[in-house]
Amino acid sequence: MDGLLLIRDQGYDHKKGIFLQMTFQPYFYRDFEIKLLQNKLLLSLNNFDANLSIMKKILFHITLLLLIMSTVKSQPNLSPADSSKMGWWKDAKFGMFIHWGVYSVPAGTYDGKQVPGIGEWIMNRAKIPVNKYKPYAGQFNPAKYNPEAWVKMAKDAGMKYIVITSKHHDGFALFNSTVTDWDVVDATPYGKDLLKPLVEACHKQGMRIGFYYSQAQDWNHPGGAASGGHWDKAQDGDMDVYLDRIAVPQVNEILSNYGKIDILWWDTPQDMTPARAEKFLPLLKLHPGLITNNRLGGGFKGDTETPEQFVPSTGFPGRNWEACMTMNDTWGYKSFDTNWKSTTTIIRNLAEIVSKGGNFLLNVGPTSLGEIPKPSIDRLTQVGRWLKINKESIYETTASPFAYLSYGRCTRKNQKLYLHVFDYPVNGELRVPMTNKIKKAYLLAAPAKILVVKAEVNRSLIRLPVKAPDKINTVVVVEFEGEPVISPSPMVGRQAIASSQKSESEGSKNLLDGNRLTRWTAADDQRKATIEVDFKKPIPISTFIVDEPWHPWDQKKQNLTLQYKAGADWKTIFNITTAGIGYVENFKPVTAQYFRLTVENKETAPTLLEWQMYGPE
Repeated sequence: MDGLLLIRDQGYDHKKGIFLQMTFQPYFYRDFEIKLLQNKLLLSLNNFDANLSIMKKILFHITLLLLIMSTVKSQPNLSPADSSKMGWWKDAKFGMFIHWGVYSVPAGTYDGKQVPGIGEWIMNRAKIPVNKYKPYAGQFNPAKYNPEAWVKMAKDAGMKYIVITSKHHDGFALFNSTVTDWDVVDATPYGKDLLKPLVEACHKQGMRIGFYYSQAQDWNHPGGAASGGHWDKAQDGDMDVYLDRIAVPQVNEILSNYGKIDILWWDTPQDMTPARAEKFLPLLKLHPGLITNNRLGGGFKGDTETPEQFVPSTGFPGRNWEACMTMNDTWGYKSFDTNWKSTTTIIRNLAEIVSKGGNFLLNVGPTSLGEIPKPSIDRLTQVGRWLKINKESIYETTASPFAYLSYGRCTRKNQKLYLHVFDYPVNGELRVPMTNKIKKAYLLAAPAKILVVKAEVNRSLIRLPVKAPDKINTVVVVEFEGEPVISPSPMVGRQAIASSQKSESEGSKNLLDGNRLTRWTAADDQRKATIEVDFKKPIPISTFIVDEPWHPWDQKKQNLTLQYKAGADWKTIFNITTAGIGYVENFKPVTAQYFRLTVENKETAPTLLEWQMYGPE
């Protein structure tokens, strides 16, 4: 039964030791939501001291709640939020991720030793006890914090939205929370809310704003989950009580106290069951325009997929997705991490992600003083310069109509293709593998200079300047007629025949379906398997791509061997070891009818999400 419940309470103020005002507000609650409210009120009775008038008020509301449950008629479920809420996000393409908190004080070092791994995980990686970690807050004093400058920096870099960690896994809140003292206002010498001025700066400068919130992992509040398990008895407790007393109230605070919030970014759904995830749903219903990701847990998909630190070769057909990446090797600040990605890598990652229909969320990790590291600033400045000239090829575009281009990537906007040329052709000829009539071609940076186009069978050639105008990413605009008519990938319509498969649902047919949410897996007892493809006639192949199901931090490996059949013999093209996140290999064209891929995994049954091969354009 669904019921119309009129009670909405504002929670318990941990600092003042009182219950906040209870108000009446129309809202449709489902059965499990009513039960959650009952449990919340009963917990309040059992666990908090309050004066008699407050107790009477609570008892009154419990009685009223039960009365309503028994008398109200069933109401229909609320319809899901209109997908139009995603419109601005799809057009935006590029955002800033900010990981900031107490972990920026140790900055990767504990007990005189540099701790391996990402900076914001130092408490977990070094197994720092709660009573030794909390004193870091006394050194967290971001006096140089300038939210107006941060937003301007993001805007100048071409970013359209910002997502900041309101609370990461160490449980420390960057806002003034009424349910804990483990926050920036109560636990640090800075003593001021860090989110409020950033939100105000975003609203002032026309920047969309979102909050990251670690709903499951919390290494300081009793009952919070911890990857690998608790290492300090102070962390032990009931996770459901933690969710009811800390996580759910804090999500309510960040969504209620700062005006319009555009994104809620969940993370690491450790031990999150469907029932635990459902605790947050009543809050999400109050914000139908809020975009959420797929990391709440409990089977809730949210609005976006979130590949981390890699670009999936096929994107996510039918799903909105956002690749998040660091500029060096850490999200939270580490003083000794100097492995910075080049501006070339960042710009090309942006083009590749957008070409596959995704958004790019690029991270900065401020110091405990409130400064964004100079290498991050330098790269953002350089990306901004490139986007100032080439923005038309990124914002408000759609994915490439081409499955693959050997020289770069492609984005589209109506009757324009934007060819992002990474590998400038030595002969000065750019191949466009479609049959459509090209009306005009030119460099986006120099639109007045028209390029010569020559039509050929199934493709066109564009004559480029002798020297690459932009060594990072030269954008060539192609204006064309009609819908793109493109030769399909040679893998389309073919069958992948595997020597072993776990089940029909994880069969080899999934390798060629263009959907990385499905997979092929060999039988559980296998550690090596082969997959063959018959193209029915000899064709040239020069590019190999596979997707794998893991993340970089999983440290998984598989050995891959690609072969082709020459007469009665199988000849090897290459043999490589992957990092578990997929692999791309370009090679001199090989013409053959039969190709065979051998996958070996020493730890578990071999598995792949996608397998693609392409020939020259």
